[in-house]
Amino acid sequence: MSSFIAPLANGIVRKRISGPNDTELLAYRQLMVDPHAIKVVPKFLGVHQVAGEHFIDLHNMLHGFTEPNVMDIKMGFRTFTESEVSNTALREDLYQKMIAVDPSAPSADEHARQAITKLRYMQFRENMSSTQEKGFRIEALRMRGCSPVTDLKTIKTDHQIRTTIGHFVNGRRSIAKDILKRLRQMRTLIEKSEFFQRHQVLGSSVFIVYDDQQVGVWLIDFAKALPLPPGTKVTHRRRWQMGNCEEGLLHGFDELIRTMEAVQQQAQHSSVRHQSRATDV
Repeated sequence: MSSFIAPLANGIVRKRISGPNDTELLAYRQLMVDPHAIKVVPKFLGVHQVAGEHFIDLHNMLHGFTEPNVMDIKMGFRTFTESEVSNTALREDLYQKMIAVDPSAPSADEHARQAITKLRYMQFRENMSSTQEKGFRIEALRMRGCSPVTDLKTIKTDHQIRTTIGHFVNGRRSIAKDILKRLRQMRTLIEKSEFFQRHQVLGSSVFIVYDDQQVGVWLIDFAKALPLPPGTKVTHRRRWQMGNCEEGLLHGFDELIRTMEAVQQQAQHSSVRHQSRATDV
């Protein structure tokens, strides 16, 4: 089922879900009663059934902003569920998809078999971006007055990431500072949250929006927020191995915060150089 999201009046956005037992609906109901998690996510405003379809209403994060700049950052070094890749069957179609992107990617054995597993393909795909190393990747951004930019999945190196985020904050030190402050706050809240201690949270995104007056940052997308099996604990930082349920959410926050610190420092140096040139003139 395709995801359908529509803005309504009064700062509400409506998102289609699969039904009354939808994973994201169950997640938001628990997030709203967690005193730490509720401060990290958009406010959940209810569930509705319209013409046989189910929807959740959420706070529209763009409400109150004027011509905002927006960035979506996919979090974690694993965005697929373990059940998606538990089948170890070799698949020719995934081999063909791999070589269509990068003919040199398969090993000699994989070339000989002309087939790979689903896990191999998913890890190959995520290794094209900064996902596996950094625990986050830049999914999309939109600058004021410009069309959205979505072809960012090969942004991988430190330089590429910092340049892209630096472009997004437009060299504005105050914006970088406010985003950094909020990211640190969110990380602390997630570390304290019982919800995040009880769930693996796959495919979530950090959603950043700012205009000339204010900055907003939230964690969104909980369609794959899965309760942990009994007796399983996660750090959200350890590397994933089949069965340990780690997804790297907090590892991604750590790396994103380091990146934003570098971007803020760069913006500060640029500001100092600009002031120095102005003084010289």
